[in-house]
Amino acid sequence: MSEVAPMSPMSPDFPTPSVTLAQGWDSDPTGALAVGGVCLLLIVVVWQIAATWRARMLAAREDQYRELARKYAQLLEDNVEIQRRTTDELTQARKAVTSMERMMREIE
Repeated sequence: MSEVAPMSPMSPDFPTPSVTLAQGWDSDPTGALAVGGVCLLLIVVVWQIAATWRARMLAAREDQYRELARKYAQLLEDNVEIQRRTTDELTQARKAVTSMERMMREIE
């Protein structure tokens, strides 16, 4: 039995791996088209997700504006009611002051 001595990587007879480009790139663009198609699909999906997110944010903002408008309308109604009551109370106070002035003039 003869034993084969291991070859050193520095030896000229050492087999070196060769790196070659994939064969068929020149004649078959299927792989490139597939990669391009997947990239395009990902771009469209991300674009649609962003558009959906933006639409949801706009809808939420619109809902907030509606709520704010409803609160404003309620506060306006409350303010009008307070103003009406204040006007009524002021009218009653004027009547009372006028009545007291009349009594004071009669006493003099």
